[in-house]
Amino acid sequence: MDTYLRSPHALFALSQNFNIPLFQRRYVWTEEDQWAPLWSDVRRTAEARAGGNADVTHFLGAVVLQDQGAVVGGVPQWSVIDGQQRITSLQLLMDAAAAALEELEQTRLASRLRKLTHNDADEVDGDLLKLRHSNADREAFDEVMEAPAPVDHSRLKSGNTLVAAAHAFFTERIAHWLQEKPDEDQAQWASALADTLASALQLVVIALKPDEDSQEIFETLNARGTPLQAADLIKNLLFQRLVSSVMSPEVAYREYWRLFETPFWEKEVTVGRVRTTRSALFLNQWLVSRVGEDVGPRAFFRRFKHFVDHEFDGDAAEILKLLHGQAITYQRWVERAASQDPSIDRVSLSVYRMDAIGLQIARPMLIWLHQPGFDVPENELSIAIDAVESWLVRRAILRLSASDLGRIVARLINQFRDTTPDGIGTRIRNELARLSTETTYWPDDDEIRDFLATAPVYSHYSAARMRMLLEAVEDDARGFNSGKSKTGVRTSRGIMAIEHVLPRRWQTNWPVATLAEEVERTNHVHRLGNLTLLTHTLNSSVSNAAWGSDSGKRAALRRHDVMLMTRNLTDRATWDEAAIDGRTEEMTAAILATWPIPEEHSGLPEAKKPMSTYVSVKDLVASGRLLPGTVLKARTGGEDAEITDRGDIRYKGRLYDTPSGAGKAALGRTVNGWHFWRLEDGRRLVDVRMDQARADDVRASTRERGLREVTEWLQARGWAVNQEKTGNRLRLVAERDGKQRSLRVSTKSAASWQLSTADGTPAVDSSGYWAFVDLQSAEPTVVVYSEQNIRDLIAVDVAEYLGQHGGKRPVNSNSEHFALHPSRLASINPRLDW
Repeated sequence: MDTYLRSPHALFALSQNFNIPLFQRRYVWTEEDQWAPLWSDVRRTAEARAGGNADVTHFLGAVVLQDQGAVVGGVPQWSVIDGQQRITSLQLLMDAAAAALEELEQTRLASRLRKLTHNDADEVDGDLLKLRHSNADREAFDEVMEAPAPVDHSRLKSGNTLVAAAHAFFTERIAHWLQEKPDEDQAQWASALADTLASALQLVVIALKPDEDSQEIFETLNARGTPLQAADLIKNLLFQRLVSSVMSPEVAYREYWRLFETPFWEKEVTVGRVRTTRSALFLNQWLVSRVGEDVGPRAFFRRFKHFVDHEFDGDAAEILKLLHGQAITYQRWVERAASQDPSIDRVSLSVYRMDAIGLQIARPMLIWLHQPGFDVPENELSIAIDAVESWLVRRAILRLSASDLGRIVARLINQFRDTTPDGIGTRIRNELARLSTETTYWPDDDEIRDFLATAPVYSHYSAARMRMLLEAVEDDARGFNSGKSKTGVRTSRGIMAIEHVLPRRWQTNWPVATLAEEVERTNHVHRLGNLTLLTHTLNSSVSNAAWGSDSGKRAALRRHDVMLMTRNLTDRATWDEAAIDGRTEEMTAAILATWPIPEEHSGLPEAKKPMSTYVSVKDLVASGRLLPGTVLKARTGGEDAEITDRGDIRYKGRLYDTPSGAGKAALGRTVNGWHFWRLEDGRRLVDVRMDQARADDVRASTRERGLREVTEWLQARGWAVNQEKTGNRLRLVAERDGKQRSLRVSTKSAASWQLSTADGTPAVDSSGYWAFVDLQSAEPTVVVYSEQNIRDLIAVDVAEYLGQHGGKRPVNSNSEHFALHPSRLASINPRLDW
């Protein structure tokens, strides 16, 4: 038996066959447990190598091969004894990458990978594939590996197999990853990917001779003993390293490690579909907070060991002390989050909310922001927590994928870990606002409003997630978002009953006349505006009772009026679909106030945001985005550089007109300088360039698009248009033939225009106009109304609304939100004299 450390190139380069015996189990790897972590590891390695760290490798695990003996006139034959899942996935990944590279016309790189999956036709007879399945996977594997690129997986006979699904998964992820990159950088990233797959991955290859007992070795490698938990592995590692420390193992255990063997830390918890101990979860999250990498379970111990041996500036005793100190803080957060005490600190509240939506992604950032010596100002800590929580909750509301979010959190830690804590929350918020791909973007208000307007949220969300959102609405009604708390305490968490106002079994006591009305009523049952919180569950006869009688539903709710959100709705004489829609809008406004976004943020994803023109360093200096004297720090190696007043980069006394030129001088080889150089605040040069490009791009936010549409509409009618800003209010001033008109602009991309009740109060001057822009139609429309008419409409609607609710808003009496529906706007005449 011989053992080697091999790259895929070293293992697969020669013409040969690797045969998976008939008795081996079928391919069982899946996206969540294996494909996504494998791609994440490959992507991370490729990005590190593209960034200039050419020595980065990633260990994939072991395979056991047995020589099948000499084959006269043929190529070497190997039997795959163990590791068939791993070797199959690697072959599918390399073939998918080759297809993606061919699509980019990177034929040389594609050919390099093809040689690792397919034998030379001149050297073999028949089957060209290097990996050959003998079991039920053979047809699917052969079909997908031999299909011409680009592979249409939907047309494959074996399209519903795990083998085809794995190939499709890798194809989609690779294409998406490459398309994210600027066009001028794609060749470099493609090369980094091919290089990673061929040379940067490592496998332990155990090669058996033909006469060795493969079964005995297989059983030894897969011993029946209980495997060590991650916490046990870390404990063994650290206590072995204590040999060179002045602290004895006995003291270290008593002072620092014994904590991790208490019931709190040994408790099993679920993350996604994986169960692990809380101590193992914390150790993984702590490591992410230190290295700024998304470390999966498979790579955890190896990465922790590398951190201890090569990256941490201290001994094992210091690591144990750090772990112990931050574990105590972590335990306090978790225990407070699980308590029902309404009094709770901001961090523990965020931990509770993240647990409610089923995400642990933010915890490495919380650990990082609270690490000893990194004293983040309280206001910046709040900004960071608010931003990350808003980003994650809004995506959870829309039920968007969370698979790529851990990578973003790790990237933010990596990007800012060497910066000062001053301003850290603002920098994190700004970076989150820049995200623009479908798997990572921060949703804006319009998208949340549009979704919640009709979504059957009760059936969409888990009970914990639904209750947490309703608790946030109640806290808003209590004044926690306005800073004017009415009660001084938040609502109790995790214990309130969720009640449908219009009952789920409405047919007996809430009848309607027609089938259309029946469908409409059923569609409203699970919507946000029909849900409320009660201190305990109503019995079924009361819950299903009619609304208005003395023993009916409204009377029962009044007996549970400790919740402001419930108390306000019981003033209504009737409860129907219109009432539910109105309350949905109110509650949505409360949710948006609880998890706000930066001003003017537009979160709708764009597949790729191209630059309208190429942006150079000189352009950035000319625009003021980079100031002369700005210090640039090398990502790996090299001294600091400096921006000159002419837009050049000075490095070691020499001037370079491009970041890549300066980067090559610093690193000694070709590198993408836009990604290589960072500002002292942690931003990369490419981030500054993209900010400039987006500012120049013709794409704009909803508000900006509306302003542009109205401006063009006026200019087409001969008006000269300027913008005028008073405080936070922006108007358009139009002039023509000595006449001047002032217009306010409201734009909608969802169901209604979002205004304020203050827009219906009397004004000293109401001689202006309102322009309403509708971006939902195929062609944007602009309609202009007298400002006085709009004020009158809002005033009438608000008065009528309050009259129906006993003078109160149903959810929050302080709310000034006003949704103007197109049908209501159509009831008044527009101004046509333009």
